[in-house]
Amino acid sequence: MSSPCDPLRAPAGDVGAALMMVDSRLKAVYDRRTRTDPEQQALVDQFAASLGPDGVDDLLDGACTLIYMFMQWLRMAYEDHGKDVIECVVPSLVASMRMMTKSVRPEAIPTMAGLVVAAGTGLSPSLWRKQYGYWTETELTPLEATAFLLAEHINRITDDQDFATRMITEALSQVAED
Repeated sequence: MSSPCDPLRAPAGDVGAALMMVDSRLKAVYDRRTRTDPEQQALVDQFAASLGPDGVDDLLDGACTLIYMFMQWLRMAYEDHGKDVIECVVPSLVASMRMMTKSVRPEAIPTMAGLVVAAGTGLSPSLWRKQYGYWTETELTPLEATAFLLAEHINRITDDQDFATRMITEALSQVAED
């Protein structure tokens, strides 16, 4: 029986744009720039404003696709070591988000944890979320933070600050070749 949240039914969205935003945040953190650069934020805001409603939906779907791909990689990595991905990822993700009090409101954390659990169990985070209605304004930054935290988790366990970005870039290149 097929699930209504089957990833094959989900739009991939603009994975490249979502990856660009996550990679930009990763590089800033790795360069020890923890405060948002006003110029960079202005560019991100300008980019988001230029998307229009369909473009924003594509970016949201792209971020969910990243979350799905990151969680699938993490699931395989943890299973290789006899561990459960949900047990190894969700508690630290929630703890990290709880510390991000300026950008992640507490009420958004359960939704982000649900997205990660959905992705970790093979469901589309985008379709899982859509069954509860449209994205709210307070969920947009936490969604980006979720993709960022998963990418950083992958980079940390691989001891390679570019691994997560490179993995997605290579996957996108492979799809383009096929």
